[in-house]
Amino acid sequence: MGFSEKHLSDDEQVIFHLRTHVKALLLPVLVLLLLAVGIGFGLRALPADETIGTVGRWAILIVGVVVFVCWVVWPFLTWLTTTYTVTSERLLTRRGIITRTGRDIPLRVINDVAYEMQLNDRILRCGTLVVSAASEQGQVRLNDVPRVQEVQLRLSELVREVNDEVERP
Repeated sequence: MGFSEKHLSDDEQVIFHLRTHVKALLLPVLVLLLLAVGIGFGLRALPADETIGTVGRWAILIVGVVVFVCWVVWPFLTWLTTTYTVTSERLLTRRGIITRTGRDIPLRVINDVAYEMQLNDRILRCGTLVVSAASEQGQVRLNDVPRVQEVQLRLSELVREVNDEVERP
């Protein structure tokens, strides 16, 4: 899914349009697998014709659906709706399933762009992008950015280019 052109100004171009790293889905996939095994085992272990078996099956299915929605569907939707976009003029963040939150930071107010990578981030080639802006919010931390080093480098170059254009008469 690309970034909608209607949200861009006339000369603005999309440089990066990213979702958070797919590592955010590792735990939901593990939960899904364990849930399937647990439900299968639980349904198989209950007696076939007794009232306890019927009530037990319904209880297992209801608990399974609740766990599925809370630990699989919700994290997937969170991952799906969290995006980071770098354009030639600004950094845009969008997140939220029910309540959408968006933030646009013009490149000309960005003071510093850094990144942080834990060991698992280095293996998966992602990390946290830390953007310091001259605004009330100060720092913005973008978690689980794919190819964070590449994004940090390109964003720093864009900030420098914008600041060079502002300084020229």
